[in-house]
Amino acid sequence: MPTYRRSVVPAKPGAEALPLVAIVGRPNVGKSTLFNRLTRSRRSIVGDEPGITRDRIYGEYEWAGRQFRLVDTGGIVPDDPALIPTEIYNQAKVALEDADALVMVVDVRTELASPDYDLVRILLRGGKPVFLAVNKAEGEVMTTEAENFRRLGIRNVFAISAEHGLGIGDLLDAISEAIPAPAKVELTEDEARAAQEAEDAQAEETEISEGGPLLAGEAAASDEELRPLHRTHGEYEQHETSVAIIGRPNVGKSTLLNALTGTSRAIVSPVAGTTRDAVDEVVEFEGQQLRFVDTAGIRRKGKTHLMAEKMSVVMARRHLEAADVALLILDAKDGVTASDATIGGYAHESGRSVIILVNKWDAVTTGRTDGKPPADREIFEKQLRSVLKYLSYAPVIFLSALEGTGIDRVLHEVKAVAAERRKRVTTGQMNRFLEKIDFQRAPVPMSKRIRIFYMTQAAVAPPTFVLFTDRDIKLHFAFERFLENQIREAFGFKGTPIWFKVKARNAGSKD
Repeated sequence: MPTYRRSVVPAKPGAEALPLVAIVGRPNVGKSTLFNRLTRSRRSIVGDEPGITRDRIYGEYEWAGRQFRLVDTGGIVPDDPALIPTEIYNQAKVALEDADALVMVVDVRTELASPDYDLVRILLRGGKPVFLAVNKAEGEVMTTEAENFRRLGIRNVFAISAEHGLGIGDLLDAISEAIPAPAKVELTEDEARAAQEAEDAQAEETEISEGGPLLAGEAAASDEELRPLHRTHGEYEQHETSVAIIGRPNVGKSTLLNALTGTSRAIVSPVAGTTRDAVDEVVEFEGQQLRFVDTAGIRRKGKTHLMAEKMSVVMARRHLEAADVALLILDAKDGVTASDATIGGYAHESGRSVIILVNKWDAVTTGRTDGKPPADREIFEKQLRSVLKYLSYAPVIFLSALEGTGIDRVLHEVKAVAAERRKRVTTGQMNRFLEKIDFQRAPVPMSKRIRIFYMTQAAVAPPTFVLFTDRDIKLHFAFERFLENQIREAFGFKGTPIWFKVKARNAGSKD
């Protein structure tokens, strides 16, 4: 059982004390563009299609020496009876209640309508500072047109262009004046280290996204500064484990995130592809911080048609590659599909540790209604292992995210697998291990056999071993599999792939 569990939205230690600014408005007015510019990231997917953002997306920004938290919400259409707009509105209401200031974004090129007035009444009812950002106001004509939006009854009106960074400084100045400066929070040494890591991770995300949008007047970074950082190798003390929840659409990823965090953080619906932006939440479990990231369902390129769907798949892959551990969710009712195998391959090839979760297990056992006998766990796992042979190292958990069964085991496995991922074997241990192996048993053709003089572990996350050999050839797959099995039997490395590199003794003379 977990000794302590806490749901935390802010990404940095001490960030919960920062004032929260919520960006709200109708669909397709530029809320996510404004969010991305202020946070200097590409956390929120931006496009011409209305209703792209659905869940709450959090970030931080700094202005005039002060730190703020920022939350991007989905487009609000009050009193819309449809399922997804209603859930978007419910998510936005959480942001409205928590926020210290509200920024309503409107499109200067769009006529005011009754939903705008309805939304203003909701915002003003809370008694919090409200600012109207009239977006897409490029040029004098549009800036003048922005004055017409004072009819909404909001006193603080600012003509801005989120895309080009115009007028945003005046808006941020007004927000800073309206929100009193928070009391200074003294961080512990561990919290300060974790905060620095969070800043480094955000800087890396900005680099990976090719620099992200910049505020007006800022210089673009050089190509060298924008070079994607490589976090896979190198050993460092880990204060937070990032866990990506991946899988096909509608297998229960958002339901699992809500079950793990004990919240309604992500929108859940029977509509495939509900999640688009990556939604993250932190759980503190037995003294360790686990950041779970709910990603969009990954599907084949031919199955994605809307721009938002294509971008959500790209972002899901990106968040997977930035994670430490991947939770690969399968639908017990569908069995193991070719798409599951493809998605699992993404995690394996990128060096992520993997835990396989068979969700909706109750639907094929105790809750089965189709008259068929309950599914057998051993038979299902045998079939699973047959299809996902390359994930033989990944533990399998049968659960029901909706019913909350198996959730505690997921937390324990994530913690254990994360520790195995960062395990280091000394060179002395490795060489003693080599002496005990009978390499003659390896099913490798004579022409592909090599002699290993010694081995050393060069990196962790994933564990990477360098083999110093007599020949400069690529390892035969059968030999690599044999050596990997021997290493796992001796040292474990549960849930994580093992990488090998060959360095031949005569390689230098060839050069």
